[in-house]
Amino acid sequence: MNIRMVLLASGAALAASSPVFAADAIVAAEPEAVEYVRVCDAYGTGYFYIPGTETCLKVGGYLRFEVYGGPNQSTGSNGSSDWNARTRAQVSFTAKSDTEYGPLTSVIVFRNNGDNTSTGTTLDSAYIDIAGIRAGLFYSWWDDDLSGEPDVLSSFETLHNSIRYQYESGDFYAGVSVDELEDGYYKAGESTNNVGVAFGIGGKAGAISYQVTGGYDTDNEEGAIRGMLFADIGPGTLGLAGVWASGPNSYYANSEWTVAAEYAVKVTDKWTVTPMAQYFGSYVTDMDNGAIPESFDGLDDAWKVGVTVDYQIVDNLYAKATVDYTDVDGGDDVTKGFFRLQRAF
Repeated sequence: MNIRMVLLASGAALAASSPVFAADAIVAAEPEAVEYVRVCDAYGTGYFYIPGTETCLKVGGYLRFEVYGGPNQSTGSNGSSDWNARTRAQVSFTAKSDTEYGPLTSVIVFRNNGDNTSTGTTLDSAYIDIAGIRAGLFYSWWDDDLSGEPDVLSSFETLHNSIRYQYESGDFYAGVSVDELEDGYYKAGESTNNVGVAFGIGGKAGAISYQVTGGYDTDNEEGAIRGMLFADIGPGTLGLAGVWASGPNSYYANSEWTVAAEYAVKVTDKWTVTPMAQYFGSYVTDMDNGAIPESFDGLDDAWKVGVTVDYQIVDNLYAKATVDYTDVDGGDDVTKGFFRLQRAF
């Protein structure tokens, strides 16, 4: 009787304890939701939302290989050379977001020119832009030109620490900037760290686009003005340009005046051929600081001809080759050019 009572008591104890085991069972946690990158189409292609924000980001850049040919293309411990190879890598970051003042834009561009094994990355651009105001390190209106190859329509660096305001309305814009001219022209016995004031006016009317740019170098008390015009004519685009400078300055110092013309012919969907010609009045043969005269008086004239060929190999990959010849009255003739292979992304 005692044994039976013990067994019954043990069974009751086990039955009573079973709910306790069920309550202590392990329950798996719910997986956290993953926030996927969303496409941002408010500012064009290539933008995406930075996760957790309403800021849109675009990453781009290019990789370029070039071979230059011409007098004194590279100078170092081995002396001068008539050719030079270079590889450039550039990456850019553009961030945009909406505000009550319009889009807030910030741009950062890094560049590395691999001319040899000892290379370093430089900050190519970095600026903030909102409501037409731009502040930071960026290229001025003087960086614009015709084909961008044989023509010479600006002098020294066109990348400055600047602040500018640009008004835009449809196909028209106008603006003014204050530029720190760190890498510009300076007279003998002086150093460069002066200030410039520039303006830009441009737009498009039908098949014609135009730009007028001016700059005043406050330290040298000299300035320059430039005009450019592009017109779609026949199978290509005609480009015309002219520059006048009151004296050597950080915006233009290659000559007292110059006129240039080119015609970019779209031969096929892949091939473009652009012949050009330029004439210089009172031409400066040596653009090294210390060698540039303080006045254009008494200098000889010069002229230049050249041709550029562009070939689109596949999407985002193209080749470019250019050659030009410069004839200086009373000076040495110069022939130079380069071949370029570039992949953009």
